Amino acid sequence: MIGKIQTRHPTRGKRGRSIDRQKYEALKAALLAVLEGAELTHTELMDVLATGLRGGFEGNVSWYAETVKLDLEARKLIERTDSKPQKYRLRAPPSQVNQRLGSWPEPGEGLALRTPSAAPPPAPGGRIRAGPRGSARTDRAGRGHPRR
Repeated sequence: MIGKIQTRHPTRGKRGRSIDRQKYEALKAALLAVLEGAELTHTELMDVLATGLRGGFEGNVSWYAETVKLDLEARKLIERTDSKPQKYRLRAPPSQVNQRLGSWPEPGEGLALRTPSAAPPPAPGGRIRAGPRGSARTDRAGRGHPRR
């Protein structure tokens, strides 16, 4: 399996990226294994993947994970929920995913992924700036203040 794979993008008019096939396959297996029987927010999903792939992956795990996640969305294998915050889940039962993808990693094969026991704590100091030109500014205590 040497070469590259052209990924897809779920948004019409946007293009996928060409990435290394081995990295694609590793992240695809990890994403599908993590989402089997679970619904995770974007942050939780990226944290689990980054933790599970730490040290054994060459490159930026977050960038590759986002690219593969968008590809799997475009291929209708995973979907976003309508809940707030949005969560990701398998669109089809694992047996149908196996049929679409071929082989499914056996327990103990491939990547050992650890799920976080709790959500990471919020960043210290509150949000300082968000949006274009500081449209939603707060001070360190979280109190709003006007734009300057």
